[in-house]
Amino acid sequence: MSFRTHLESVVNQVDGALACSVMGFDGIAVDTHQKEEAAELELNGAWVEYANLLGQLRQAAEALKTGEVQEVSVNSEHVLTLMRLVSPEYFLVLALRADGNYGKGRYVLRVTAPKIRAEL
Repeated sequence: MSFRTHLESVVNQVDGALACSVMGFDGIAVDTHQKEEAAELELNGAWVEYANLLGQLRQAAEALKTGEVQEVSVNSEHVLTLMRLVSPEYFLVLALRADGNYGKGRYVLRVTAPKIRAEL
């Protein structure tokens, strides 16, 4: 199975999903699936910034000895963004409309992350 197949599955399973991507902590997307309704949003730019933020959160958690960061969400007025670590170098990111199914998004990312990890 390809990354794209997994990403399409995530977007199709979650109500309100706009796009999903496998990203490196360098801010470069490995692969992305995006619905047309998300074309007006600057998701890639946001995700590059969130990759940097996620890297800083990982360092803070390590310094504070709280354990590894597994998931982070950024909830803004129009877009909910969920990020789930896949490996030390990669993470999944899912963008949802503000009224999207946040809980289902968390669940689907959690079960998809091992599938993506196996393909890396």
